[in-house]
Amino acid sequence: MHKFFIDGPAGRIETILAEPQTSPRGIAVIAHPHPLHGGTMDNKVVYTLFNSTLELGFIAVKFNFRGTGESEGIFDNGIGEVDDVAAVTQAVQNQFGGHSGKMPLLLAGFSFGGGVQLRAAERLNPQSLILIAPSIQNTNTPPLHEIREHTLIIHGDKDDIIPLNTMLDWAAPYSLPIVVIPGAEHFFHGNLTLLKRIIHKFHKT
Repeated sequence: MHKFFIDGPAGRIETILAEPQTSPRGIAVIAHPHPLHGGTMDNKVVYTLFNSTLELGFIAVKFNFRGTGESEGIFDNGIGEVDDVAAVTQAVQNQFGGHSGKMPLLLAGFSFGGGVQLRAAERLNPQSLILIAPSIQNTNTPPLHEIREHTLIIHGDKDDIIPLNTMLDWAAPYSLPIVVIPGAEHFFHGNLTLLKRIIHKFHKT
């Protein structure tokens, strides 16, 4: 695992990457919660996503959005943050393109990061998505018909930031199933081991 900086559209982007011990099955790019509410790539749910995808054989990548941590720039309300995802993804794909051409891409995100990844998916065409309590309010999300069979959404039924009913109403037109964790609130306190187990089960094949 090592830390480095990527040249992004708003300045350098602080990035951490880890490679699996076996031949990588793809690249997983993970986005963190809202920067203005304390969200960084050190968030515990992001850490769980990072470790889970690494254990599953992905090159795991997490980074700080513009204006967060040591990343340059200022917060851009989820618009420029999509460009940050694209810049990080492109840089890592370029770095590891020699393995077997363009490796499968997994986009993952928690809360605000999940909402950003939904918009990034329209541009980057990932093979799969993992969204943990994604922020879908005021988000013009693109149709997910093409990858809906490879989309994992996990939500807590006690989420008071993004209520479960809001999530269900958003997912219904796409026929997207949601894995609901009873008793879990937005930050999944006490449920990180269960989160990892669900992610592993989803991506075992």
